[in-house]
Amino acid sequence: MSATTTGTAARAAGTTTAAATEPAPPDRDTGARPPRSGVSVRVRIVLTVTVLAFLALAGAGTIVYAIEAERLEQASVKEIDQELDEFAKLQATGTDPETGRPFTSARGVLNSFLVHNVPDDNEFLVTWYGGEAQRSLPAADQFVDSPLFDRTVAPLVERNGTERIVVPEYGDALVTVQSVSDGQETGALVIVTYLELGKAELRNTMQTYAVVSLLALLLIVGVATWQSGRLLAPLRTLRDTAEEIGGTDLARRIPETGNDDITALTRTVNGMLARLEAAFVGQREFLDDAGHELRTPLTVLRGHLELMESSDEREVEQTRALLLDEVDRMSRLVGDLILLTKSARPDFLAQQRVDLQRLTHTLVAKARGMADRDWQVDAVGDAVVTVDEQRITQAVLQLADNAVKHTHPDDRVAIGSRVDGDTVQLWVADTGDGVPEGDREHVFTRFGRSVVRPDDEGFGLGLSIVRAIAEAHGGRVEVTDTPGGGATFTITLPLGTPSTTGPGGPAWPAS
Repeated sequence: MSATTTGTAARAAGTTTAAATEPAPPDRDTGARPPRSGVSVRVRIVLTVTVLAFLALAGAGTIVYAIEAERLEQASVKEIDQELDEFAKLQATGTDPETGRPFTSARGVLNSFLVHNVPDDNEFLVTWYGGEAQRSLPAADQFVDSPLFDRTVAPLVERNGTERIVVPEYGDALVTVQSVSDGQETGALVIVTYLELGKAELRNTMQTYAVVSLLALLLIVGVATWQSGRLLAPLRTLRDTAEEIGGTDLARRIPETGNDDITALTRTVNGMLARLEAAFVGQREFLDDAGHELRTPLTVLRGHLELMESSDEREVEQTRALLLDEVDRMSRLVGDLILLTKSARPDFLAQQRVDLQRLTHTLVAKARGMADRDWQVDAVGDAVVTVDEQRITQAVLQLADNAVKHTHPDDRVAIGSRVDGDTVQLWVADTGDGVPEGDREHVFTRFGRSVVRPDDEGFGLGLSIVRAIAEAHGGRVEVTDTPGGGATFTITLPLGTPSTTGPGGPAWPAS
């Protein structure tokens, strides 16, 4: 007789569903700002790196396990298909490989297949006929002898296929049934595949991965702790330095090492400290100089008031005239000091576009009224410049007044202007005493004076005001020798570029 196949084995494993639990509702957002943690930045960095590394390692392990578990399950399904293909070939030949004779019953086909096949470690091959399991390879285990096995296999004998079940003590399993009939009796080949047994090696591998990952995580935490401490060391130094700096000690600086963002911050803070030191030093010098210059007229006022005979009208009148003269000198000194202070403010200049030719001729016309000198126009530049006309006029007339103090009547004083590339120059040249080379920087400092004539009652603030006005425009002022004798003071300004900085630094921030 010939054996017949009554069905085709299923190639895909079935799945079971599990009831999902309802997640707990999230906490309602009250809109309140969470309290600030007292944890240090270093600890936060280490915790962040640790959490990210843990999530990365755990995520990688989970993904690898899921992929490998799916691969192993697909491999188990392929093994089942291979067993079914071999069983189908045996049925197709209809001949017992040992005797060479045709099979006479379904039992013979099943027993012959069982004898000539070796199952995998996670497989059981079971023959089914007479309504129950008969033989198994390897020996029957607890599941094959259980009622669960009978309840699972019996329905599948009629329709063939694969069912996924959970076997106590073994976990997930695939039960595949392929029936065979000899016309009188129907039997079946049952293939039991324990999926969890196939994953045992994978679990061992994942345990090794977990140990290695834990060691790697500890290494990452150690490196993160060391590196964060190294990176934050300049910030701790910055904090310590800021705490140590006082009003009398602004010379401390933070060591600069490396070339990263922390180093850039260090340079910025050092620059700020340098500016603060310069500002405090300048403030002290300003107060010292102002106090020194004001002390003399105040002493004069006090002395004459103490010695004045109030009953002598003539002496009272003389003292009054002398004191008023001293008050005028003090008022002029205070006004100059206030002007120097204002030069650092962003509203010191009111710049506008000015015709250089008109400005030059106006300056010469105004200077002619100062004294009897040979006033001349040296040169006239042809351009439109962006300056504060009043401040530039003040600076040039201050230079002209300085030239008057160091010349005699009929001496030549020339005012000129020109455009030189991207700059514009205005100068006052005289044929007077000149400025010694060693004093050419000193005369521009506050209260700085060179050799002066006996009748010069200035305070030494005029040229410092000129420098302040030039620097407020983003320019400079310098003194050189006039050919033939004398001094030439030159103000150099940028052409057509309004200044956004005060002398010595950027404009004040908006308030």
